[in-house]
Amino acid sequence: MAADKSGWVVGKVLAEQARSRGDAPFIRFEDGPMHSFAEAHLLSNRAGNGYAALGVGFGDNVAVMLNNRLEYLWSWFGLSRIGGVLVGINTALKGTFLTHVLSNTKARIGLFEPEYLPWLVEIEDTIPDMEVVYVPGGVYDAGNLPPFKRIQVRNFDDIMAGGEAEIPSADDISYRDIGMIMFTSGTTGPSKGALMPHGHLYLFGHCMQVHLGMTTEDHYYIPMPLFHAQGILMQLYATLITGGSAVLVRQFRATTWIDDIRKHKATLANLLGVMNDFVLRQEVKETDTDNNLRMVCAVPVTEETMQALRSRFAIPKFNEIFGMTECNLPVCRPLGAPEEAGCSGKVWDEYFEVIIADPDTDEEVATGEVGEILVRPKEPYCFMQGYNGMPERTVETWRNFWFHTGDAGRMDERGYVWYIDRIKDTIRRRGENISSFEVEAVFLDHEAIAECAAVAVKAEEGGEDEVLICIILEKGADTPKPEDLLDYATPRMPYFAVPRYIDYVTEIPTTPTAKIQKNKLRERGLSASAWDRDVAGYKVKR
Repeated sequence: MAADKSGWVVGKVLAEQARSRGDAPFIRFEDGPMHSFAEAHLLSNRAGNGYAALGVGFGDNVAVMLNNRLEYLWSWFGLSRIGGVLVGINTALKGTFLTHVLSNTKARIGLFEPEYLPWLVEIEDTIPDMEVVYVPGGVYDAGNLPPFKRIQVRNFDDIMAGGEAEIPSADDISYRDIGMIMFTSGTTGPSKGALMPHGHLYLFGHCMQVHLGMTTEDHYYIPMPLFHAQGILMQLYATLITGGSAVLVRQFRATTWIDDIRKHKATLANLLGVMNDFVLRQEVKETDTDNNLRMVCAVPVTEETMQALRSRFAIPKFNEIFGMTECNLPVCRPLGAPEEAGCSGKVWDEYFEVIIADPDTDEEVATGEVGEILVRPKEPYCFMQGYNGMPERTVETWRNFWFHTGDAGRMDERGYVWYIDRIKDTIRRRGENISSFEVEAVFLDHEAIAECAAVAVKAEEGGEDEVLICIILEKGADTPKPEDLLDYATPRMPYFAVPRYIDYVTEIPTTPTAKIQKNKLRERGLSASAWDRDVAGYKVKR
């Protein structure tokens, strides 16, 4: 039987929680006041009425380029009550990247941090649809605005003066309607705006609610950016659906991560990618184990990293989940499943189908073999509805009636799915598939290494893929000889995964969510400073 999705709209969820939970605590920003469900609902009505007074209606896009702050939420909640669509913009975008997002969505109204307004000035002539930009009241300074030629800049308080009256049209918004456009970072070509219906958004939060066993007693620590599905859907929306509470902070800070969690008495937290290593590299304190955490969702994580986090911070339980902006969270670890690092869990078969397929043929591979993770939904509108204004990319991604994640994985005989790497980040050498994540994990355990990234590069002879490891050293650390690094790494990894090239660098490109931009390293290729073990005559022991 199909699920009853009639209430799967964020504005409706908030209204129901305001009725049932009322004055119960819901959300605060850092050390600010706690807002109850009832207060958040009234603020969402004010935002919705304010946007409606500006002519924003069903299907209209509103561009939001804010740091984490509560105005982001009031806008999202309010827009959902009038049928508007929130376009969350990565706060690192500028120039042609920002032009692309705004041109693609044709937003005429924006909500921006003042620090990003100069970037708008620079591209004003290329975004003719943009008419007016609002700035949060607390940071709005009419006497210190950049010199726009055409775009007007106003105080967001004007929108929040829209009145707290209930919005009659809110009941007409459906789970089938688009509620958000979220742009994927992509590795080639312009970023793609995923059209996300309300049913799709809801299932992100519901998945976390189910697989983390969330209750009204949980308090989520949210440092992830709200333009990312982790922050706004997997953490914030999950909290709203559950009726729990959360603290939102401006950004992830490894230096204060556990201190913030202790101060806010958080029971749940997420770690993504290199955030695991950043947290573990902080100075050990006697108070590290003094916290209320009951579970951390760490994606991805090695056995060594998981055990280090567990012992360092006394974390009782870990979870891993596999998903993407476009296809939701189709693979989840059940609460009672064994904690096996690198295992994402089982297919959430109530809502999704998943197979592991040959990326060239889309034919399912044998159990245990590595292939591409392909997904399709069982419920309508629980998946993205395509890429905004990019029908050809939509068709390409949906080849043979399966959504192609671009991720490599395998499914074991128990039905558990193991994430391996991005297909493009999976290095194939001498007929063997090599996970860049696993290569990096070995080197990150070396005391002299602060950060690293492994990518495939073409050797100067033969044109076959070889492994390059780019390394940032710890401050004050002596530069180890490349041979010594390989002596350290070789016993800890398969011989075929040992890097041929080592390059000491001062910077590794990352996104604002701390994901390493492997495409930029691959495009750069081998630099003149890269050490070549073949030239040096270093022989890898099998």
